[in-house]
Amino acid sequence: MNIAAFVRPNILALKPYSCARDEFKGEAKAFLDANENPFGAPYNRYPDPRQTALKEKIARLKHVRPTQIMLGNGSDEPIDLTYRIFCEPGKDNAVGIAPSYGMYSVCADINNVEYREVPLEENFELNARKVLAATDCNTKVIWCCSPNNPSGNLLNRNELRVLLNEFNGMVVIDEAYIDFASEASWLGELDNYPNLIVLQTFSKAWAMASVRCGMAFASEEVLEYYNKVKYPYNINLLTQEFVSKRLDEVAETRSRIDILLQERTKLIVSLQQLPCTRKVYPTDANFVLVEVTDANGIYKKLVEEAIVVRNRHTVLKCGNCLRITVGTPEENKLLIESLRTMA
Repeated sequence: MNIAAFVRPNILALKPYSCARDEFKGEAKAFLDANENPFGAPYNRYPDPRQTALKEKIARLKHVRPTQIMLGNGSDEPIDLTYRIFCEPGKDNAVGIAPSYGMYSVCADINNVEYREVPLEENFELNARKVLAATDCNTKVIWCCSPNNPSGNLLNRNELRVLLNEFNGMVVIDEAYIDFASEASWLGELDNYPNLIVLQTFSKAWAMASVRCGMAFASEEVLEYYNKVKYPYNINLLTQEFVSKRLDEVAETRSRIDILLQERTKLIVSLQQLPCTRKVYPTDANFVLVEVTDANGIYKKLVEEAIVVRNRHTVLKCGNCLRITVGTPEENKLLIESLRTMA
């Protein structure tokens, strides 16, 4: 597969910004290249633009090569960069499933790229043939969120494989919630599919949403383009240090995931017993999509009680649905007690 054929011509020709820290390797006796203040170490210096040490730690955890990792300011940065690298504004298009994460279409609009939505099947199942039918010669990217948001379900692996095998362009699988799922990540398939991009995040299972650090995984060739286009110092030193420290707490993170999975099961059972509940959809994420009798009314009453959930009533195929994040045992109990009074 000729990946370069999918890249915008101006990006292929782009000469990226280069700083001395990109060009110099090792420990310098004196840094006199970047017009920094020499006092106030270590935060007086610009951070490592390639985040080398952090990527090496992530690579060991995720069983990938450091050169297969791009770090972004949340997952939204690599989402935006994907459009800027592969989609010519006003000409190319991208295809995504619906319902799904809203930033795919928002970033498409920002970049003046047509975004085509393909409705999911019953119970939010993926139909690869319908997705492929929505593509044309100007389709450069297909977006798939698995586990999907807001439905919570993993997309069928065989259907995703059809997209990877038959689509002549980039396939992005957003795995923001994969740590809560029983199925393996697509990271193990990176060497098998040169057109595969996998997104993950530290915002969910790793409890670092405010730190804003997302991950894009792909082949070295693909990531060369991301490194050309991203801003030189997109991940600050405070973030790199904080994430690195948290990655030493793997056991605690796994323990928290286990607690959330147990709470997810309890929450589902409790929701199913409520008079206001019509249906609880299966979930592989840390949230549950619930069809209720009156989403707008129930949402308003919960807000009045200072309980915030996500009203998805206006989203395709989500009529009268609320998306409820699995909280602490105390938060979940408070929610259920409030919902018991609602019809």
